[in-house]
Amino acid sequence: MEYILFIIGFIVVIYAQYQITNVYHNTANIKNSKLLSGQEVARKILDANGLESIYIVQIGGELTDHYDPGRNVIRLSSRVFQDDSIASLAVAAHECGHAIQKKEGYLFYRLRSALVPIVNLVSYLGYFVLIISLFAGITTYLLLGMIMLLATLVFQLVTLPVELDASKRGMEQIQKLSLIEDTEMNSVSQMLKAAAMTYVASLISTVLNLLRLLIMINRRD
Repeated sequence: MEYILFIIGFIVVIYAQYQITNVYHNTANIKNSKLLSGQEVARKILDANGLESIYIVQIGGELTDHYDPGRNVIRLSSRVFQDDSIASLAVAAHECGHAIQKKEGYLFYRLRSALVPIVNLVSYLGYFVLIISLFAGITTYLLLGMIMLLATLVFQLVTLPVELDASKRGMEQIQKLSLIEDTEMNSVSQMLKAAAMTYVASLISTVLNLLRLLIMINRRD
């Protein structure tokens, strides 16, 4: 049974990743009607919300875009930064949504920020799990693995509404500032929903892995 749960979780994550990659590549080939690059979109949204102090910089990779609240900067991948596509517009707006969340003190955003050091600590301690299990046995290893997965699950449960809300805020800003035409709404929405699905998939995968460990522990007992 545990193997089936593992396979299902793996398929869910792979499918979600395929979906966002597929939608991204499709919408990356469609220019937005205002011919605005991701950098220009982000600048317009930030300035309209009194966030002129936030810098927008270009980084390498694909879909590596993120908001760094510590350094007060939005990092956009090269293609998103430069291109005037639907995909670039949607991704840039989403990252601006996070900056707006911080400014307005969005509850789940603050919770996630508070959980980051805790989750990082648990992940770091995970490196010692294997060593401990050599002396304490496989059951201890499974229990420690469950603790790590529970910490991950809590973080994901908080992260999901943060990401969904960022997409919602991004869409609202796009409409409010008239950055697209009505005919482009569906394409932008598809991109934002595909991005959210990756977080849903990760959450499902974590739950399935927890069930798998529970089955393994019960079997040993």
